[in-house]
Amino acid sequence: MKNTSNKSKKAKSLSPKTLFKNDSFLIINDSVFDTDQIEPGSVDLIVTSPPYNVDIKYNSHDDQLTYEDYKEFSRKWMSRCYEWLKDDGRFCLNIPLDKNKGGQQSVGADLTTIAKENVGFKYHSTIVWNEGNISRRTAWGSWLSASAPYVIAPVELIVVFYKKEWKKTSGSKVSDISKQDFMDWTNGLWTFSGESKKRIGHPAPFPIELPRRCIQLFSYKDDVVLDPFLGSGSTLVAANLCNRKGIGIDVDPQYCKIALDRLKKEGKLGQFKLDAYANVKEKPAKTRKNKKQELPA
Repeated sequence: MKNTSNKSKKAKSLSPKTLFKNDSFLIINDSVFDTDQIEPGSVDLIVTSPPYNVDIKYNSHDDQLTYEDYKEFSRKWMSRCYEWLKDDGRFCLNIPLDKNKGGQQSVGADLTTIAKENVGFKYHSTIVWNEGNISRRTAWGSWLSASAPYVIAPVELIVVFYKKEWKKTSGSKVSDISKQDFMDWTNGLWTFSGESKKRIGHPAPFPIELPRRCIQLFSYKDDVVLDPFLGSGSTLVAANLCNRKGIGIDVDPQYCKIALDRLKKEGKLGQFKLDAYANVKEKPAKTRKNKKQELPA
């Protein structure tokens, strides 16, 4: 075991924007545009649900940009993700099919085009997530009239991209997906419920089931999974439950703390060694015998 003085030195050496770090997980309280804590070409899989620009009341993000500004915002953060991915890395982007708040916009098509034509991602496929949520309906348009009806699909998209090569050649080569799940999830229509805002304490959480499926279908055990909009931490919870490493970025310190709390409780983080972290006071858990390979510096 390392002595206390060494642990103290290691914790103090961490960036003040590192909310949490151990051998398998890193939570960064910083902007996706500003952080310098992720090495280029070090991430195997990105799973994220970025702000939708529908005026959700986040603590630290303006979710009511003009649509042109929103597209430029999307181009910039996706460009950073492209830099962080390995050449055979995958990118699962959870976005709405379209939106009508503030004007009708083809969000799914527009962000897919930006990812391909402006950032450099290659397109693989699109999964339709049927969450069965009709509460998003805000207007009928013209009631019982053909004059101006609104058509609102209660679905979201998970658009799957890759950086350069679709065939995955890096990593442990160890998959952990069952035969039945593989058959079910390669069908591009996924049906499961959304997550409760009230239960999680975040205005736009996504359910653990979404990143869990993406992680098991598109990555190997011990791969590094990144969520550049960590929010309530669903991606990191799923990563830990699936024996992956995880990195999460969020500009809001409160959301980072919610994510860390969920990672410990729902993600059962206590099975790992908590021997290097800053800004969060917690008693170290027992050392796991088979120590995992450390995250990229």
